[in-house]
Amino acid sequence: MWAALKSLGRDGVAAQVGGLAAAAAAIAAGLGALDGVEVLNDVGYTQVCLAFGDDDTTRAVTARIIEEGKVWMSGSHWRDRHILRVSVSNWHTAGEDVATAVDAVRSALAAVRNS
Repeated sequence: MWAALKSLGRDGVAAQVGGLAAAAAAIAAGLGALDGVEVLNDVGYTQVCLAFGDDDTTRAVTARIIEEGKVWMSGSHWRDRHILRVSVSNWHTAGEDVATAVDAVRSALAAVRNS
């Protein structure tokens, strides 16, 4: 933290944190607009929790995303449900990355539905 504050200053760190939160909100909005995707949490920072109907479908979509390797998202368990967890933590995350994340989930969900 000291190094980040020293090199970026308070405003620079605040801008980075704001950018991460904005990217997470954009991912949540993009994914929430897809049919069959449920955003389970209020996205106030960098975490997005998603479900795809039932637990089996959610696990299958998660496995497909991990297998394809286009983005890194992980499975987890939250409030008695299996979820796909998105954690925006790289300060380079920008608009193109948001689109890649949405496309990766869209593609994995379509593949699971068609299998």
